[in-house]
Amino acid sequence: MSGTFTLGGDLTVNRLGYGAMRLTGPGIWGDPADRDNAIAVLRRAVELGVDLVDTADSYGPHVNEELIREALHPYDGVAIATKAGLVRTGPDEWHPLGKPVYLRQALETSLRRLGVERIDLYQLHRIDPDYPLEDQVGELRKLQEEGKIRHIGLSEVDVAQLKAAREVAEIVSVQNLYNLATRHHEAVLDYATEEGLAFIPWYPVAAGDIARPGGVLDTAAQDHSATPAQLALAWLLRRSPVVLPIPGTSSLAHLEENVAARDITLTDEEFTKLSALA
Repeated sequence: MSGTFTLGGDLTVNRLGYGAMRLTGPGIWGDPADRDNAIAVLRRAVELGVDLVDTADSYGPHVNEELIREALHPYDGVAIATKAGLVRTGPDEWHPLGKPVYLRQALETSLRRLGVERIDLYQLHRIDPDYPLEDQVGELRKLQEEGKIRHIGLSEVDVAQLKAAREVAEIVSVQNLYNLATRHHEAVLDYATEEGLAFIPWYPVAAGDIARPGGVLDTAAQDHSATPAQLALAWLLRRSPVVLPIPGTSSLAHLEENVAARDITLTDEEFTKLSALA
């Protein structure tokens, strides 16, 4: 088993979570094609032991948070992580907005959509270059002091930004693009590991050409009677004890496949060979 991780000293979750972004329409816009299926996927994830569900107010927008409330409220034992700081103007269109008054408004509306008085993990979706980082993170700290945020996280930051943010507020997590094939955030992961911060890789199962038939990943997967996606997740779980992958899917079958990756143990040799692929 992949074990657990404790964020901020008091929020312990299973290390393999679920990213709900895909439970929307095309371009992460509008309602999912099959709402009942989306509800079923969320509930099945929890049945399988997932207790960290990641979303954002921009997924839909708003649709994703509303689905999560319908499926899972009152969230008994399930931590909900959401984000603010990106606004939407259409399918696949994303724009940073870190104006402090906007972040406050976004938090208040997420609280209402999710039906809670406090967000377990509230993440700044992007740092907006038009506003000082200190003002954006500082507003989240104020909301935390008001009891509306339990823990604060960041998304898509480098080490310097992460360090700067930690001067303003306690940061417990960072969510960056990272997977077996895409590893340009190694420095951030290494820093998070050293500091005991959660590292939440988004798009965790992307494998691309390295998953080609007959390759190292495919061969290792066959050795474990597993899929390349499962091996990619197992590699992430082995990469560092602070890694909390959040694979997302709208398929019940793929959900069960992803969650099963937590039971795969890679040998040292397999881990080394897979690590050399990128």
